Amino acid sequence: MSLRLFLIAGEPSGDKLGAALMVGLKALSDDVQFHGIGGPLMQAEGLVPLFPMEELSVMGLAEILPRLRNLLARVAQTTDAVLTLRPDALITIDIPEFSLRVAAKVKARAPQLRTIHYVAPTVWAWRPKRAVKMARSIDHVLALFPFEPPLMQAAGMTCDFVGHPIVAEPLASQAEAARFREQHGIAADAPLVLVLPGSRRSEVTRLAPRFGAVMAQVAARHPTARVVVPTVAATVGLIAELTAAWPVPPIIVRPDAADEKRAAFGAADVALAASGTVSLELAAAGTPMVVAYDMNWVSFRLIQTLAVVDTVTLVNLVSETRVVPEFLGPDCQPGPIADAVLALLDDPVARTAQLNAARVTMDRLGQGGEAPGLRAARSVLGVI
Repeated sequence: MSLRLFLIAGEPSGDKLGAALMVGLKALSDDVQFHGIGGPLMQAEGLVPLFPMEELSVMGLAEILPRLRNLLARVAQTTDAVLTLRPDALITIDIPEFSLRVAAKVKARAPQLRTIHYVAPTVWAWRPKRAVKMARSIDHVLALFPFEPPLMQAAGMTCDFVGHPIVAEPLASQAEAARFREQHGIAADAPLVLVLPGSRRSEVTRLAPRFGAVMAQVAARHPTARVVVPTVAATVGLIAELTAAWPVPPIIVRPDAADEKRAAFGAADVALAASGTVSLELAAAGTPMVVAYDMNWVSFRLIQTLAVVDTVTLVNLVSETRVVPEFLGPDCQPGPIADAVLALLDDPVARTAQLNAARVTMDRLGQGGEAPGLRAARSVLGVI
């Protein structure tokens, strides 16, 4: 069967999802053509981009406004390209602010064209009415979490759980984790704390001083404790600056050292992390964690008002437990956070509860089963 598909991805995570989907589609279909917008991974699988994906990697109102005219022009250009091609399906991946605008314009002019969105909106966390709005232009959803299909179906779309990409990510072996400790002179019985203060400069600026205060209390109880801090390109210099005065000098893992980062995750005894999908990376590595996050007071109260769940940690949600301690907003204080980190270092019962929840989480996200990209491809072929 000959297929023509138009795909849109606008961020590196979407490029990764799109590439895995394309690999799956090529495995299941003898003749498939890819058009649209994507990054280097999707291009390596055969997509010729309409324009550079990086133009869409814009976050925040302040960043969007100066480029609004260009982005709206790209919406119109992309819509026209889809309508000219008349593909078997339009597959939008992430960046809903852009991709769902395109889908809505396409649906208005070609209602019969199948539209598929990869990554369900987080209506289980906040603003549940977003799914109803999305259903006006999207026919089918590829969901990363097993509890999402009923929510999408209730809004009027078909939906398949296709597995989370975390289950396909490589993990460090025990030998690699042991080698990390050896290379950095960390004794086998010395506590190693993995500290993850976020990937954005604003997060790091707000959280790094508090996380440093946490480590002072950890070091007071465990004088041999060591700290490792993985970084991303946008924050590596800032993290070096803000951690220079920490009582435990950190091992800073540079952004281009993916193997070393994996080894650090595997070698750590406990992690202190900003909230986000990093909790799934930690669960996959079997690293117990404490989650802490803060933002300005107005934003926190607004999200608190709109929230429909009592936890922001994905491990808690997927495992249907509340074993990962959270310290959010006004509760993001060094003293209580340090107590939680020390409890995970010193209490085998607390560690075991988290490790059990991590195993349940990975199992429910599809670990050990068919690759998410292949499952997503089967779902796409099932609706077009």
